[in-house]
Amino acid sequence: MDLLRHLRHFVVVARELHFGRAAEALGMAQPPLSQSIQRLERELDVVLFDRSQRRVRLTTAGELLLGEADELLAGERRLRNLIDQVRRGALGVLRAGVPPETPAVTLRALLDGLAARAPGLDVDLHELTSGEQVRMLAEGQLDVGLLHQPVTGSGLRLGPTVDVPVGVLLPRDAPPARARQVALADLAGLDLVTAPRATAPGWHDHVLAVCREHGFHPDRIRAARNPEFLFGLVLAGGSVAIEPEATARREPRIAWRPIVGAPLFRRTSAAWPARAAHPAAPMFGQLAAEVLGPAAEPGPPVPLAPAARPWPVLFEAGQDEKLPR
Repeated sequence: MDLLRHLRHFVVVARELHFGRAAEALGMAQPPLSQSIQRLERELDVVLFDRSQRRVRLTTAGELLLGEADELLAGERRLRNLIDQVRRGALGVLRAGVPPETPAVTLRALLDGLAARAPGLDVDLHELTSGEQVRMLAEGQLDVGLLHQPVTGSGLRLGPTVDVPVGVLLPRDAPPARARQVALADLAGLDLVTAPRATAPGWHDHVLAVCREHGFHPDRIRAARNPEFLFGLVLAGGSVAIEPEATARREPRIAWRPIVGAPLFRRTSAAWPARAAHPAAPMFGQLAAEVLGPAAEPGPPVPLAPAARPWPVLFEAGQDEKLPR
């Protein structure tokens, strides 16, 4: 029998002490209500109501059951509410991955947003490359990841995407830094500093393909896992990097210049398994897009920097004079 349903009927009758009013309060006919109480009495093998008089009264067993029933039904409501929160992703643990280069302000906004929307959710955050996130999502070791596209592999569902323009990172005193924009073809003869291919294979291959398409064939691809090493290679001369503008803000000696024609955007979105997805994964994906969205907006114009020392790579004679001042 559905004990909880019969107990709910019993509690209403016990409060009203009138089967007609109780049936009206429950939105049901009186005969089925009477049958429900009789079945409960048979199940418990007690008499719950004294029907011998014109008024309905609780028996001793009925009075004792009323207190227990109230507590049991309140526990049921708490249990249903708890399970509903778990189903909506508001409780439990969410194992999430973010790229290593994610700025602290972005992480703070993401965690604050999750805490506001799901206060009971425990976010287990991991610093992982896109390649690591894809593997761990496939192996069930991660619930959701924030990764750079394009992504190889199937079985993933993607959240809203955010496109952030990328440009050229180079020393502020390099001649190309005096231009407001840099053509990829003008970087011929330079090395390209970028994250190892394994960190984000799809993005890595896409960047190289676009560079070659626009006339930039790097002499050498130099791998840098962290920004400080990347800055060091760029400042040493003979190398450039292609990164979002926010990366350059960490190092005042580095300039960021847009690429002519804006052929490259870093597309980022959350991803989670299409099957058996964590209920909080879509919420994480939507919030990540909201947090990353402002990063896609261009920052204030960077003042032009005069050349303080010779650029270590040879350019065509007279090129400096043709650059805007």
